[in-house]
Amino acid sequence: MPADHAAEPASSFPSEAVDVVVVGAGPAGMSAATRAARAGLSVVLLDEQDAVGGQIYRAIGRADARRKEILGPDYAAGASLADAFARSGARHVAHASVWQVTRDHAVHYLKDGKVGSFDARRVILATGALERPFPIPGWTLPGVLTAGAAQILLKSAGEVPAEPPVLAGCGPLLYLLGWQYVRAGVPIRALVDTTRHEDRWRAKKHLLSALRAWPFLSKGLQLIRTLRAAGVPIYEAADDLCVESKQDAQGVERAAALRFTTQGRAHRIDANVVLLHQGVVPNTQFTLSLRAQHHWDAAQLCFAPTTGAWGELDVPGIFVAGDGGGIGGALAAAEQGALAALQAACQLGAIDAATCEREAAPHRRALESVMRIRPFLDSLYRPRDANRIPRDDVVVCRCEEVTAGDVRGFVELGCLGPNQAKSFGRCGMGPCQGRMCGLTVTEIIADARKVPPGEVGHYRIRPPIKPLTLGELAGE
Repeated sequence: MPADHAAEPASSFPSEAVDVVVVGAGPAGMSAATRAARAGLSVVLLDEQDAVGGQIYRAIGRADARRKEILGPDYAAGASLADAFARSGARHVAHASVWQVTRDHAVHYLKDGKVGSFDARRVILATGALERPFPIPGWTLPGVLTAGAAQILLKSAGEVPAEPPVLAGCGPLLYLLGWQYVRAGVPIRALVDTTRHEDRWRAKKHLLSALRAWPFLSKGLQLIRTLRAAGVPIYEAADDLCVESKQDAQGVERAAALRFTTQGRAHRIDANVVLLHQGVVPNTQFTLSLRAQHHWDAAQLCFAPTTGAWGELDVPGIFVAGDGGGIGGALAAAEQGALAALQAACQLGAIDAATCEREAAPHRRALESVMRIRPFLDSLYRPRDANRIPRDDVVVCRCEEVTAGDVRGFVELGCLGPNQAKSFGRCGMGPCQGRMCGLTVTEIIADARKVPPGEVGHYRIRPPIKPLTLGELAGE
């Protein structure tokens, strides 16, 4: 950027003081903002999208009856949260990209090329989840997407693959997307599940708790029945996944097929669209940048912020609600958002402690109920080691084209953790700031060093969390 342009500050919004700022407009954010506003607090909800809903309820406000039918009743249920938020009196700032949250509750954002900030008395982070990386050979090819990205296209624009896709990996979202595609009339080449017999055996010890959450199990079984009734081939216990490529008319290498084995038997399925998924993990970019305490969650195989009973971090006055604090799903996120808002209202004197506890009780009961299924799901759909810790020739940092072998080479040279890996090979220093490679790099280093991932640690995240220009930064 030329110096004269870099020095020109962008215009900015005036800084404002509010009681509560909520970051993220998914189920946790909508619920938190609604409950805090009901307590009489001044509330601002910031989100990058043009409407509330987050990823799980994306575009819920403009979804027509046909799209709601395709996406199912769980998606349609988001309309009640959106309607309650619209009536709450909380302020919604759309198209706002939050690029920094400070320990003294300043929330900085970018909107329409202008920067602005809010000085909040309390902050609730409802930033949701990210799809777990799925680094297999060929995962960076054109035509390979995550199942979550494909679902976003379906929700926001009604877009579906032009050619029959292959869905591969593990986790409820894989079957849900397949179910939604069947309802939308989209032919599916195959569903390739990496879940094995030992995963089901491991999950059995949580079966009693899962049976107490029978409606969730029933939904899962219905998804599978629908796929089988539609004639979708389902392969189980898949190993050695690899996306083959071929050159298109322009000479670009693109996805051409998925290769894998089941019980030692080789399979190859032609497909120009391959949708990968092996679960989701908390989006910890903001909590890491705050230097809040985190821990390695051995059940969900990820780092998660350490919080109190109300979702408050060890940074006083900043709360986490929803999947950003640990994967629980949309229903759990809404209850956690309400709990965080109640405690924020209590701390600010909008409600007394007795009222806070009384109103929190039904939310805690509901949260306990919807979380009963979680240990079963975490055990059943635990991603395979080989699909998280790839072989040497597989790219793990897509931004800087660093392979797993490169990372293992860094360890041989004395690299102890992800932050040193940045110095050795720029791993994690690209546009995604480690979102796509962070967990993979941690687990590769841990595996090479023969130590737990928690000992290896995670990337040190610094603002800006989202990109902005020097001119925009100068505008503040």
